[in-house]
Amino acid sequence: MEIPFAEPYKIKMVEPIYRSTRSEREQWIRDANYNLFNLRSEQVYIDLLTDSGTGAMSDSQWAAIMTGDESYAGSSSFFRLKDTVKKIFGFDYFLPTHQGRAAENVLFSVLVREGDLVPGNSHFDTTKGHIEFRKATAVDCTIRESFEPENLHPFKGNVDLDLLREVLDNHPRERIPFIILTLTCNSSGGQPVSMQNMREVKALADHYKIPLIFDSARFAENAWFISQRETGYETKSIREIVMEMFTYADAMTMSSKKDGIVNIGGFIATRRKTWYDQACTFNIMFEGFVTYGGMAGRDMNALAVGLEEGTEAEYLTSRIGQVQYLGEQLTAHGITVQQPYGGHAIFVDARKFLPNVKKEEFIAQTLCIELYLEAGIRAVEVGTIMADRDPVTRENRYPKLEFMRLAIPRRVYTQLHLDVVAVALKNVFNRRATITAGYQIVQEAPILRHFTVALAPADKK
Repeated sequence: MEIPFAEPYKIKMVEPIYRSTRSEREQWIRDANYNLFNLRSEQVYIDLLTDSGTGAMSDSQWAAIMTGDESYAGSSSFFRLKDTVKKIFGFDYFLPTHQGRAAENVLFSVLVREGDLVPGNSHFDTTKGHIEFRKATAVDCTIRESFEPENLHPFKGNVDLDLLREVLDNHPRERIPFIILTLTCNSSGGQPVSMQNMREVKALADHYKIPLIFDSARFAENAWFISQRETGYETKSIREIVMEMFTYADAMTMSSKKDGIVNIGGFIATRRKTWYDQACTFNIMFEGFVTYGGMAGRDMNALAVGLEEGTEAEYLTSRIGQVQYLGEQLTAHGITVQQPYGGHAIFVDARKFLPNVKKEEFIAQTLCIELYLEAGIRAVEVGTIMADRDPVTRENRYPKLEFMRLAIPRRVYTQLHLDVVAVALKNVFNRRATITAGYQIVQEAPILRHFTVALAPADKK
């Protein structure tokens, strides 16, 4: 008998979590205006809202925190992180920021202007938000297979080259500041981009003399999928794959709270000195001095270690295997999810799950609320609420897919916790015919509304 694979770590410290009652949860979600972001953490039993900044750091990372250099300028922790970024990604120019959306804010302040178009593969919510805030347009060029949950295409994060070429052909070069690739592509279900697609997108970008930027929050998970699914990379190490990936990018933004396995932090890295020089000004304005950029020295130290640990094959096999375990459980229960299973989360097809809820009543959000009421599990909607309103017409945008995302924090939950999630969602699935009404918006922000939106049950008449 083959010995099964186990987590490549042992538990050293535990944090208690509270298992609430149904009546408590009903009151708490009402008080939160039916927005799961408004729940207090102690009101959540298993928290799958996000994998961003919610992972457990290693003993080596905690040890690195104790040796952090908190000097305002020229911190040794900055140079340790800068050297690590150079070693793993190959970029010479580096700016720390306090998190990924801050990196976008700084870099896009340099590059994006009103009227611009930014093509890419299903832009992440903050990426699209920063583009649209500047009165520019994000153009989704993801392959059609990405929108077919049961299609087993191995690289659903890929860009459709014909769609991209059409955008580049039909708009002036000066109106397209860059192309962006999100690795892995969160909005399409944590789906990877193949090395071949990166290479082809880069060739197209070079032909049109347009830069290519990587949104790199889950770059290591993307590299793991390449090692498992792409011919010619079976024997290459994760680090070798990562280094090749980033040869195709002119710059990267990073939310270190994902594959950096830290609780806060981000950065910009580039090989373009002119971009770096301009970004330095915005970094000082928005983040802090160029050698700390909103991060404490101790956090830069922890990130330097986390980038090393996050690119280890054994860690990635365990991390992605845990996500796949949950996906297999749900599939066995007859629940439709985005397949192949992604790197950081399972994305449940809410439309198929709740066919009796109108799209105007926010199907995925309704499912998230039902799962919370069932077992105190917090998920997040990746659907109509997150899609926001059209910036011109102010009408709701209805995305091609309406997902509930179950994001797995790194090194936090056990297999038994995931069994609880699977059974709870199966219980909701068994009573799905009785769920016929969703929710309506009471109050919303003009952009990125999903974080603060207030909801109420829809009129059932």
